[in-house]
Amino acid sequence: MFDGSTYKRCKCTEPKLDDNGQRIVDANGKLLVRELGSACPLLKKRDHGTWYYYVKLPDGPGGKRRRPRKGGFLTQTQAKEEAQKLWDQAQGGIDVDTKETVAEYLDRWHTKRVDLKRKTRGDYRDFIDRIFKPALGHLAIRDLRDRHIQEMFQQIWAFNDIKKANREAAELAKLEYEAAHHAWRQAPTPRPPELRQAWRQARTALKEARTKPRQDTGPASQKKYLDCLAAALSDATTEKLITHNWAKLVVIPKYDRPQPLVWTDERVARWRETGEKPGPVMVWTPEQTGQFLDAAVNHPMYIMWHLMVYRAPRRGEATGLHWTELDMAKGVAYVSGQLVTDSSYNVWQDTPKSRSGRRAIALDYATLALLTAWRDVQKAQRTEWEENHRNAPKAYGSYVDSGYVFTRPDGRPHHPTNVSQAFNRFIQRIGLPPVRLHDLRHCAASLSLAAGLSMKAIQALLGHSSYQLTADTYTSLLPQFEHAAANAPVDLVPRRNGVEKPTNPQPPAAEADFMNPPASAHGDVEVQQYAPPAAAAETTEDRHLRVVRAAPRDEASDAA
Repeated sequence: MFDGSTYKRCKCTEPKLDDNGQRIVDANGKLLVRELGSACPLLKKRDHGTWYYYVKLPDGPGGKRRRPRKGGFLTQTQAKEEAQKLWDQAQGGIDVDTKETVAEYLDRWHTKRVDLKRKTRGDYRDFIDRIFKPALGHLAIRDLRDRHIQEMFQQIWAFNDIKKANREAAELAKLEYEAAHHAWRQAPTPRPPELRQAWRQARTALKEARTKPRQDTGPASQKKYLDCLAAALSDATTEKLITHNWAKLVVIPKYDRPQPLVWTDERVARWRETGEKPGPVMVWTPEQTGQFLDAAVNHPMYIMWHLMVYRAPRRGEATGLHWTELDMAKGVAYVSGQLVTDSSYNVWQDTPKSRSGRRAIALDYATLALLTAWRDVQKAQRTEWEENHRNAPKAYGSYVDSGYVFTRPDGRPHHPTNVSQAFNRFIQRIGLPPVRLHDLRHCAASLSLAAGLSMKAIQALLGHSSYQLTADTYTSLLPQFEHAAANAPVDLVPRRNGVEKPTNPQPPAAEADFMNPPASAHGDVEVQQYAPPAAAAETTEDRHLRVVRAAPRDEASDAA
């Protein structure tokens, strides 16, 4: 039985009196009153007042008395039951007397999480300030329940509906703007001023519509929010601030990791007709990959993209690669760091994404030859830049000896965001179906599968921590695997009147692309494309050096 008591009190008041029995007034002349509390004579009535409890807990640090109280119960039995629950929690080690709010706890929890990577820690700070504090911060941590967290996500879903309406309004405003602009351009000169006025009004309306939030908070983001809160409440449970990790009881939309889809001829045709991607993660066929590499030979980021296509480093791993981590004699790149960026365009050097991300990548002969040529070009660029700096120090700053493999003419590494933006602009300009820069890793995995590499080898190449992740993601990429599995049961059943099996079956066109990739998919075209006749004296290294030298030296030149 709990150590404490229950009692009844109400909110009835009586005038405040001084020592002479006179009523007391404040500075504004208002009569002061006081609550009767437990002294109200009407408390004997069954329906008057409410029941309270207080529990005697062991004294806190410095001998501070701890007497948690709570009221508002309709019956004494309810008050006793709640007091007993509180007592049992206290006996189990829960700090039932804490006054810490959810906001205070989350700030304290975030401060101590120095073990997190900088990017993750920054994301958690954003979630706490932007999502959790407005919805939950005012609650006492011990009063937090799963229903409060569920309500927070319900607010997110309701806001998604508002964002959807904003998107639709922005699309309508865009159509009205285009119609008004078209009407003004098609009008005979001198054009009526009211048409120009209508065009300006439509433009203003479009700008206003685009200022409103339109981006959904999807299942992936919601999962990140819930995972962050669950991690925080797990520590709160360990600290005995709460009895359960209430985030574990919350239900949100299921998040399914998007599966890569291949840009087949049918999907490309549909995309060219409607502009819609079949899925968020798309993969080029070997033929399309070869077209991309052939077109990108003269791009300043060509060698980096070539490396990503065949050896699958992440964007930050490629931009953060140091010459000290390249063993040119053995043809191996050691992934030991990466460049990481945030939404504010800040960039910093960090360790790989996971422990399995630290890996050694064997370089193919084409990439190794290109890197050998690029090393000489980089030295030539440094010499040229330092000479320009001596001649025009205001126009050319000091050369930065950063030690990175892929650098700008002044020696600074490429910003990861710039690399993605340059890639998107380039593939849009050459007309290939869109993929993300990160999807080049999927291209590398599909090419490796087609070349006969095992799933375990592909896991090591990609730096995945889970074999299951690699297998689930990439097994369905290659249609010939599915056809082989489909044909196997048919071949086992003897038939007299069945369909005759072709003596030399040919796979469908899209399937043949994977089974017999063109030479460009393996880098031969990039090497042979600019190779002189065999009798020429130019060496392979000279050929690569000549192509790399021809590349523009300004990373912004691709925007032309």
